[in-house]
Amino acid sequence: MTATSASTLPLPADWRDFLALTKPRVMSLVIFTGLCGMLAAPTGVDPVIGFVAILCIAVGAGGAAALNQWWEADLDAKMKRTANRPLPAGRMERSAARDFGIALSVGSVIVMGLGVGWLAAAILAISIVYYAVVYTIWLKPRTPQNIVIGGGAGAFPPMIGWIAATGDVTLMPVLLFAIIFFWTPPHFWALALFVETDYAAAGVPMMPVVAGHKSTRRQILIYAVLLLPIAVAPFLLELTGWIYGLSALLLGAIFLFLSIKVATFRTAANDMDMAAEKRLFAFSVIYLFALFGALVADRLILGVHA
Repeated sequence: MTATSASTLPLPADWRDFLALTKPRVMSLVIFTGLCGMLAAPTGVDPVIGFVAILCIAVGAGGAAALNQWWEADLDAKMKRTANRPLPAGRMERSAARDFGIALSVGSVIVMGLGVGWLAAAILAISIVYYAVVYTIWLKPRTPQNIVIGGGAGAFPPMIGWIAATGDVTLMPVLLFAIIFFWTPPHFWALALFVETDYAAAGVPMMPVVAGHKSTRRQILIYAVLLLPIAVAPFLLELTGWIYGLSALLLGAIFLFLSIKVATFRTAANDMDMAAEKRLFAFSVIYLFALFGALVADRLILGVHA
């Protein structure tokens, strides 16, 4: 079936449609950063408790993603990038997506509280509400700063992983939160630059649509500049060792270089090509995986305790 409005009589959904609601590719990054936050903590964690914590982080993120798609079904139908999702493609009832998202969200918080701890469960609940309500319903349709403020939703997993292992919040998980928070705008705006027509067609006030490409590129560079010292801060504060410190410096330098390429004045022909933006977007994903991987390697090899 071709993309239609979400009101079209749906076909029977199968398990792949429900899986698609959880945004598996995004979930993989959530799981990875949550696991890294747990493994980087100064205390060990029981394997069963650790598994339950990561499972709840994944299920909670999937529930929030399902609620996001339930609310935005009509918008998704207007964008080529999202038109084949289960709801706009007419493969599922909107109420089924809503109920699925609520079940995953509530279930993950309850299991996290009972199996791991209520502090971790509370932060997980905040992250779900932040994404499904604050970002999706309130910020995204109203302000071009949506992804800046809403970036906090994706920054919680390493903090939750840390809390699952230690039971408390210290400076290190706050810094891990800040890294993802400042990483999100250049990562997402790089994508928004080369899918701007989708957002414009759907009436979503993303930065390139509202402020234009020049302003968006400039702000990408600003956040890349801010990200570098924040990412290096755990090493400068002696919370990590040289493996993480060197990795953060090198990865940050590459990220900054690619952001400068994006921010540099471009001709109309080059602007249509969007090669620099696509390179930055692709590297930004590698950046986060590599940086958090270095954090765990640093902890396991050097044994530095935050």
